[in-house]
Formats: sequence, C-alpha cells, structure tokens
Amino acid sequence: MKVSGVLILAGLLALTHGSIAFAKDAASVKILSPANNERLDAGEEYPLNYEVTPGPGGDHFHVWVDKERGPGVHDSKGIYNLPKLTPGQHVITIKVVDKGHVPTGPQQSINVSAK
Repeated sequence: MKVSGVLILAGLLALTHGSIAFAKDAASVKILSPANNERLDAGEEYPLNYEVTPGPGGDHFHVWVDKERGPGVHDSKGIYNLPKLTPGQHVITIKVVDKGHVPTGPQQSINVSAK
C-alpha cells in the first residue's frame, strides 16, 4: 500500500514538472504599451513596449504598422520604436515568425488613433 502511494506521488510530481516545462515553452505575445485604442500625436515617434515568447517553431517576430512590416526582432522583451504615424486610425501587430518569416500563430494587435 505504501509503495503505491509513493508511485502515485512520484507520478503527480512528474506531471507537475512536465506542465511547468510546457508552460515555459508556450508562445505568447503581449503589447504592454501603447494601450489599445490610445490616442497618439501624429508625426511623433512612440515606443512599443512588448514581451514575446516565440514558443516552439518561432524564431523572432515582426512589428506591423497597418500593412507595413518592420525588421525582425529577436529580443524577448523591450522597446521597439514605432515609425511616425500619420493622422488617422492605425493597427499595430506583433507576429511571431519562423526563420523563413512565416507566421507561427502567436500574435497580438492593438488599434491606435493619431491626431
């Protein structure tokens, strides 16, 4: 009886450890600022504060402003300087991609308006 209890405990520990390892490898994209629907001044540069975990298959990410793709970024968190925005509505998106620049799935978008 004691042996089966030890085996069950060992199995639970193994499952817990595996779940932690899986969560660590899970892909995620977080745009920390600017906030969604924030109003920005047109013609000014703004920092895009982010945290990205590429996950399995992901190599780096690109920042898209509307339909324009920026250069590849390999830093998992930091600040990316957005280009000066023209007046109007804009969509800012971070997309995780593989080495061939093919999106792997994880992405996040925010909307901003520039006045």
